[in-house]
Amino acid sequence: MTRLAQTEGLTEIQREILSTVRDFVDKEIIPVATELEHRDEYPTKIVEGLKELGVFGLMIPEEYGGLGESLLSYALTVEEIARGWMSVSGIINTHFIVAYMLKQHGTQEQKDYFLPKMAAGEIRGAFSMSEPALGSDVSAISSKGVREGDEYVLNGQKMWLTNGGTSTLVAVLCRTDEGHPEGTAPHKSMTTFLVEKEAGFGEVRPGLTIPGKIDKMGYKGVDTTELIMDGLRIPADRVLGGETGRGFYHMMDGVEVGRVNVAARGCGVAQRAFELGVSYAQQRHTFGKPIAQHQAIQFKLAEMATKVEAAHAMMVNAARKKDSGQRNDLEAGMAKYLASEYCKEVVEDAFRIHGGYGFSKEYEIERLYREAPMLLIGEGTAEIQKMIIGRRLLEEYRIQG
Repeated sequence: MTRLAQTEGLTEIQREILSTVRDFVDKEIIPVATELEHRDEYPTKIVEGLKELGVFGLMIPEEYGGLGESLLSYALTVEEIARGWMSVSGIINTHFIVAYMLKQHGTQEQKDYFLPKMAAGEIRGAFSMSEPALGSDVSAISSKGVREGDEYVLNGQKMWLTNGGTSTLVAVLCRTDEGHPEGTAPHKSMTTFLVEKEAGFGEVRPGLTIPGKIDKMGYKGVDTTELIMDGLRIPADRVLGGETGRGFYHMMDGVEVGRVNVAARGCGVAQRAFELGVSYAQQRHTFGKPIAQHQAIQFKLAEMATKVEAAHAMMVNAARKKDSGQRNDLEAGMAKYLASEYCKEVVEDAFRIHGGYGFSKEYEIERLYREAPMLLIGEGTAEIQKMIIGRRLLEEYRIQG
């Protein structure tokens, strides 16, 4: 393990898991990540290796075939994976969020059916809130589910679905007016549906189409897609938790732990950028000495390392708060905000240290430079995090009287 971003108080099992994952990242991910990313190729071999390590079931309880580990264990694992290639951590993240939502809110039948298969990686999860006409305004969702007998008929178009093609289970948020009188607050008339489908693109089940991959600046390899529902019929027993009108709360709970995940990804990418920068600075010579011996570069390295440490500490704090059973939206928002912003800054400094070579696709920092911006918007923009943080602070520091 490196000196930076160490975590105190880990169990022997946690240390063993992280050591195993780090070894896998160094041997199986870093050597091939840039090549696969430039080809926009799905990392099938890497994903199969992670399945064998049990990563897909890391937080799923042992009674369902998982490892039953904490959010902290998962976040530290994600940090290591993102250090190798952020896209792989994205493949894990959406699966984890759906498994978490099932564990926390699913009916017993839903848990018994889905969780063992998800722990083994046989069922792969994705979740879908966003739509083409909305971004952070989840209350403006227009996709709709209407009950017809023992089924719901779903219609609408969803956007920015990570793992849209490779997943076989999608948690989809839709409006359901059933049982909710006119004038009900929008967030109280939303429902999460568990939609099973075939992996692939095109019509993956009657009424459900995954058009194809969205071409992105970075975050390649993982498939990001649209999802189109046109008369999609879903059995009523595939309403998450068996009750309509709870979908917004289910999704927000999932996104809350997802924000810890994004913070962890930011920490991992920043750590890799620092490693690349500090290594290159000792190899590149100017004016008769390594550039690492120039004060200007030492200042950059000092600032980069401090940001890596600070982001890691906040991420760990947010994960531990959630694991304790306490409300952690404030800590998760702070961690996601700081880690993503610091990640961008650390990557840019490493890019600057590389000089002109940083602009070359032969160097790994070029890939990181295109990946970091996704973290600024994933699981809520910086502006959304600031709103969450500000509101929570006013709750905590409200003047009495």
